[in-house]
Amino acid sequence: MHISVLFDEIIDSLNIKEDGIYVDATLGYAGDSSEILKRVKKGYLFAFDQDTDAIDASRVKLNKIGNNFEIIKSNFKNMKEELNKRNIYKVDGIIFDLGVSSPQLDNPERGFSYHNDAFLDMRMDKDSSLTAYKVVNTYSEKDLIDILYKFGEEKYAKNIVRNIIKERKVKPIETTLELANIVNRSYPCKERRLKNPARQTFQAIRIEVNHELDILEQALIDASSLLKENGILSVITFHSLEDRIVKNTFKKLTEIDEMVKGLPNIPDSYKKDFVLVNNKPIVPSITELDNNIRARSAKLRIIKRIKESI
Repeated sequence: MHISVLFDEIIDSLNIKEDGIYVDATLGYAGDSSEILKRVKKGYLFAFDQDTDAIDASRVKLNKIGNNFEIIKSNFKNMKEELNKRNIYKVDGIIFDLGVSSPQLDNPERGFSYHNDAFLDMRMDKDSSLTAYKVVNTYSEKDLIDILYKFGEEKYAKNIVRNIIKERKVKPIETTLELANIVNRSYPCKERRLKNPARQTFQAIRIEVNHELDILEQALIDASSLLKENGILSVITFHSLEDRIVKNTFKKLTEIDEMVKGLPNIPDSYKKDFVLVNNKPIVPSITELDNNIRARSAKLRIIKRIKESI
């Protein structure tokens, strides 16, 4: 079962109006979307996802609440284009929950988890051609090291990749447990006891397969451009690379130029259209962490549009 992380916090951040238009950029299994739909009795919800399993399950769930919604099978990078096609140019609120949903992790067939044996897949969009199998077995040694360093912040990347290259010369690496075992023996014994060594490698390969970080900054900028005055953009991240992109993008959107920051009357042309709602990220409470260990790295950042662009 999927448990939405920072659920109350992200829903409350939207200040939902019953006639508003809202967007869930990461539908998943409709945890957040269900609550939004309950509150927009006279409004409308648009939700994006690439995963047909999640879409099918969510449609059943949302139909029990209302019919004033549309699920769009697309990556959130296409949000602005897809909404404009539907003559939607301004919305009241947008949320991104960038975590992998529990059903994806818990379904061994999807190949996301290093705890279960399955084909190395890791695709969020099952129609995509790039799989973890292709990354592990066809990428060059240099590219694999770069991916593990960049997307996994994995300090033993060189050791891991050397062992991957050595193993795949004998036979292709086909399953999640084969890969996890390679990573495990690439770590010093003392560090294996501190954490599961495979976590960062699996994260890095998943990000590569789904191009998760390549599209995030532009998607956030596009999302912000869709907001009405007083509209809210709320984003939950689950690792430092995502959070850094969100933090820096929000900084660009909200921070006034240093040249005029201290002036008593800042010219309108220098004023930003957005403000940070929370200067520091919102993190899960101790109670939430006790109930859901997967929430441990979650951070919520929020911005608000305070004026329309001229």
